[in-house]
Amino acid sequence: MTEQEVIELIDSSLAEEFELERADMTPEANIYEDLGLDSLDTVDMVIVLEGAFSFKIREEESVRAIRTLGDIHRFVLEKVAQNS
Repeated sequence: MTEQEVIELIDSSLAEEFELERADMTPEANIYEDLGLDSLDTVDMVIVLEGAFSFKIREEESVRAIRTLGDIHRFVLEKVAQNS
């Protein structure tokens, strides 16, 4: 999978799960303030990403640091690279 394909899968998976407008889904978008997700949604987000990419997301410092959609992109791209 290319980097762009990974980003597209993240965005489409999250847009579908949380009924987000794709136009609002920019790398700078804050997942809480701009996209309107809350702490319970983050649990669902982890499940969606684990399902889309077939890897486990454990409680780690890099997960707690996620604030923007771009942070999610970078996190998943790192995981995909580690699992390749």
